[in-house]
Amino acid sequence: MDLKVDIAARYADIRQRISGAAARAGRSPAEITLIGVTKTLPAEMARAAFGLGLRDLGENRVQELIQKRALLDDIPIRWHLIGHLQTNKARTVLPHVVMIHSVDSVRLAEEIQRHSTGPIDVCLQVNTSGEGTKFGVSPRDVRAHAAAFRLLPNLRLRGLMTLGPLTADRHSIRASFRLLRDLLAEARTESPDASVLSMGMSGDFEIAVEEGATHIRVGTALFGPRG
Repeated sequence: MDLKVDIAARYADIRQRISGAAARAGRSPAEITLIGVTKTLPAEMARAAFGLGLRDLGENRVQELIQKRALLDDIPIRWHLIGHLQTNKARTVLPHVVMIHSVDSVRLAEEIQRHSTGPIDVCLQVNTSGEGTKFGVSPRDVRAHAAAFRLLPNLRLRGLMTLGPLTADRHSIRASFRLLRDLLAEARTESPDASVLSMGMSGDFEIAVEEGATHIRVGTALFGPRG
């Protein structure tokens, strides 16, 4: 099947599912930003998705993001870093992204501030599942981190990010996303403009939308299984 036709069918299906989930929650699908996750995929797939109307793409690794952006520099993609960011990579990634979704410590936030030349939008990553394999601050520390971020003038805390638990239990997934939604109120005590809930991936984005997600990060469901 033609690459663009294949992605077009998946893209249409995802948009339909977003609309259905939004309707169930009494929301408008226009409130939800779909970020296509292109990690390990060739730039041609990202270009095909852009041609269908997708404007936001996410990468997990800094070097891959920079390389892919260079190959696609002729089209106005909004690049998001959604994977774990090491402090020594903060300076490298800053010129290339519109948002960093995975700021998970005050130390990393300070490093971003040190190298930034202007405002940078970030999300505070929260470990809402309690799984030891996941990055993110504890839910109980959200307000303290938001307060610390507020002291860094170039950091704009736009909201919170989480990864749903690795389980087939939809109740646990929903609880994880609902917790992040509730924690946003705590972040807003320090950053009143914070409104982003970055949560939901290929297997659980409909639940995320039902629970208030504003940004969902979808790879496999859009581009197909990775080889």
